[in-house]
Amino acid sequence: MSTSAPGGAVPRITHILETALYVGDLVRARIFYVDLLGFELFFEDQRMAALGVPGGGVLLLFLRGSSREASQVPGGLLPGHDASGHMHVAFGIPLAASAAWETRLAARGVALQSRIIWPRGGTSLYFRDPDDHLVELATPGLWPHV
Repeated sequence: MSTSAPGGAVPRITHILETALYVGDLVRARIFYVDLLGFELFFEDQRMAALGVPGGGVLLLFLRGSSREASQVPGGLLPGHDASGHMHVAFGIPLAASAAWETRLAARGVALQSRIIWPRGGTSLYFRDPDDHLVELATPGLWPHV
């Protein structure tokens, strides 16, 4: 991976902070992610919910179409954004937790769509959320150094 760009070195980025999914029913989506995956509700209003993901990340759930226009927030103007279609998000789990997650998904009536054992030794479990987004639970060994 290159560490330089025109004009000098690239300043260091430390991690992905937020990821967003756009949903048809905000309450249904929030309940799915809080109850099934155990995420912490940080904030919710009529257009979005911010959920704390263990490890320091945030999953933003936006009611589809509610954030297309820019909006004034304390401190500035938030540019508009939106998306459609079936998106993908992956969350890391310990290798030893893979079987427990399969049991939890089955007990909650969430169908496992696929299980992949990757060449580096990682395992991925795939299932769908209520908006048909592809959710992945991945163990270490999927990507180098992760």
